[in-house]
Amino acid sequence: MPDSDRPDVERFDRNMAPGASSASPLSWHSPADPPFHLAGLPWFERERRFRRLPLKPVDLLPEAVDRLADSTAGAQVRFRTDSPAVSVKVRLLAPAGMVHMPATGQCGCDLYVGPAGSLRYYSTTKYDVKADSYEILMFEHSVRQVRNFTINLPLYQGISNISVGLSADASIDVPEPYASNRRVVIYGTSITQGGCASRPGMAYTNILSRLLNVEVVNLGFSGNGRGEPEVARTIAGIERPGLFVLDYEANCHDPERLATTLPEFIRILRAAHAGIPILVVSRIRFGHEHIQPADPAARLRLLDIQQSAVESFRKAGDADVHFFNGSVLLGDDYDECTVDSVHPNDLGFYRMARGLEPVIGELFF
Repeated sequence: MPDSDRPDVERFDRNMAPGASSASPLSWHSPADPPFHLAGLPWFERERRFRRLPLKPVDLLPEAVDRLADSTAGAQVRFRTDSPAVSVKVRLLAPAGMVHMPATGQCGCDLYVGPAGSLRYYSTTKYDVKADSYEILMFEHSVRQVRNFTINLPLYQGISNISVGLSADASIDVPEPYASNRRVVIYGTSITQGGCASRPGMAYTNILSRLLNVEVVNLGFSGNGRGEPEVARTIAGIERPGLFVLDYEANCHDPERLATTLPEFIRILRAAHAGIPILVVSRIRFGHEHIQPADPAARLRLLDIQQSAVESFRKAGDADVHFFNGSVLLGDDYDECTVDSVHPNDLGFYRMARGLEPVIGELFF
């Protein structure tokens, strides 16, 4: 179809057009500086990089994990201000390019407003998807009052820089506190990372952060949640963990890999963090399973490996290792909960978070 024949949707519907920058002059701030709080990046204070794992870990990381650590999945910028306008200026490491995930989830930011524990969605950055940077007005209100803001950063793209634009005379203060100073650390696959949420706030780790009012560290590595011991040792270096969640079955197609890596992963975490709960979660149901069910023997084998690993630790006296069957999380109509039969859509992520909320809440608090 010639370009001249394509419907000019942006001209017909202004809500489909990219977002605009602020018409008023703004003062720009780095979220790396107080009183802003940057959550979900445990090594940021030490390295000043928007990165989920250390730049120079003690153990050499697998190349894919090292590259994917530059994605900012689960990272949040938190602050309070009386500014009537809030903008973001973002420079991405690369433009959007995924075929089955919206650019707003892959490379965009979204904004939540409200008291801690009661955050509500407000807006998403809509920008030219061919660009590697954008400046977007995310909040504007005629009533000036102090509000609590959380900006969720891109799930699949990394950023080299981000600035928050506020009115020049605005007050800035520390955000309202989480319910705990400890962190929920979730290790897993592309599903954990947030593929394929429509916007960052709909990844299940970010939904859990809002529901529980805690910092959640998203360590999902797309296609590469394989349980390597060097990754476990790196994760064990995270300070102030309150719970570790291991959700990586979907990347362990070989049962022997899971049988080898899972007990060792748990041992490594336990050696560094005595008494901190560890929750093993098996994978969700895939959308095509109502037509092409998973091999029952292989599926039961993977479930048995995880349950047996947990049970062996509990029999040895470690009552803080737990198992949850993730196949129930999406409900009976699980086929409606994914983008491509594997990766959840927003409905799927919401159900995952709601299903895990009581389990994680009971173990964490």
